[in-house]
Amino acid sequence: MYVYYIIAGILVVIDQVTKWVVVKNMELYESITIIQDFFYFTSHRNKGAAWGILQGKMIFFYIVTTIVVIGVIYYMQKYAKNDKLLAISLTFVLGGAIGNFIDRIFRGEVVDFLDFIIFGYDFPIFNVADSSLVVGVTLVLLATFIDEKKKKGNKTV
Repeated sequence: MYVYYIIAGILVVIDQVTKWVVVKNMELYESITIIQDFFYFTSHRNKGAAWGILQGKMIFFYIVTTIVVIGVIYYMQKYAKNDKLLAISLTFVLGGAIGNFIDRIFRGEVVDFLDFIIFGYDFPIFNVADSSLVVGVTLVLLATFIDEKKKKGNKTV
């Protein structure tokens, strides 16, 4: 089980190193073109959650993130020991939650920098931790769906 915590730690390190590079090497709102009209590194800060909602509600985020981290660790220990998909799903959620939590604690805001324009839509700027959360939640939903299918398949009529 410990390997999943190591993976979560690696995700946190990647997240924090990439954010540090952005903070140290880019001015706020500076943008570097990676792929014209599609992908940019844009130095941005967010004092809220996804899409900038709940701006400045740091106490709320401290409480919610603490609950999420404790809940994820509990679920990993109780339910994910024999389910690799659930374990890796929760690993990504844990890494993402901790990555953004570190920003909120030490910076008072989250550093975002991955900036995509998809079919003309300028998607909200995000970071590695956000990506980990999205991947993790998507995989949790998939694991739940698969588990439910198995349960229905094992029912005898």
